[in-house]
Amino acid sequence: MKKMVFVLSATLTLAVMSCNKSTESGNKGVMMSDGSEPILADNGKVDSTIHYDTDVNGKKTLKTDYVYKATDGNLVKVVFNYDDNTMSVRSNNKTFILNKIESKGNETTYEKMDMKATVKGDSLILDQGNNLIQLVKTKI
Repeated sequence: MKKMVFVLSATLTLAVMSCNKSTESGNKGVMMSDGSEPILADNGKVDSTIHYDTDVNGKKTLKTDYVYKATDGNLVKVVFNYDDNTMSVRSNNKTFILNKIESKGNETTYEKMDMKATVKGDSLILDQGNNLIQLVKTKI
């Protein structure tokens, strides 16, 4: 009985010690966080509308493009350029470039002349005069 308790405790001790790994050891193929600061909205909170990618070399892409689908089925390409604080909307071979006006963390507003765009999560609402167009991000 004493031998069994001793063997069990020795096995348990070895199991606990072998599970202690430092953060630098282990799989070298796992990408570590770059530790950079998140992008903040105008009110100082994290801007959840900005989704940037990091390539294999660690370079961040602050220009992302998405395809949105309107309620009538038309597809619209939207490119967010975070370096220039602009958004371009391309539909029917026409491109509209809107400037960022305000960001509240979960909602960003772009505007130019009579066109206004509000981005919130996966939805985009374009307001041009009397026309209100609702778009939803697609998974294409």
